[in-house]
Amino acid sequence: MTESLQIDGLDRKILDIITKNARIPYLEVARVCGVSGAAIHQRVQRLMKIGVIKGSEFKVDPVMVGYKTCAYIGIFLDHPGHYREVIKKFKDIPEIIECHYTTGNYSLFIKVYTRDNEHLRDILTEKIQNIPGITRTETLISLEESINRQINVLE
Repeated sequence: MTESLQIDGLDRKILDIITKNARIPYLEVARVCGVSGAAIHQRVQRLMKIGVIKGSEFKVDPVMVGYKTCAYIGIFLDHPGHYREVIKKFKDIPEIIECHYTTGNYSLFIKVYTRDNEHLRDILTEKIQNIPGITRTETLISLEESINRQINVLE
């Protein structure tokens, strides 16, 4: 049985509510869903156990803590099989907040936050482009984040 088959309508309703406000009390979720607080607690625990919910977190606004430049960087590798070694090196660069192994032109696609364009240049030239296996990079600077949301679980 696939994990998606273990999710019913109540689970989806709970997910819809808590992904919009992770701090909402279980009793409030229970009231909206028409079940007990204990039922909500059990459902959330089960969803965590099967891996549907991957923790909860506070989102920090990067700009508010001094990281004003968001960039996406396409990484070209000399050989696609080197991606695991490159990812290990990326884990040591805290400005990299996402990394995807992709199809298409890039072997890897990363998202970085830096204090400014000069900091971005330093990260690129001193850290990323010096990693063995990387042949070149292509950088796109984000001018504005227009959409940032969770997947819609009700559809």
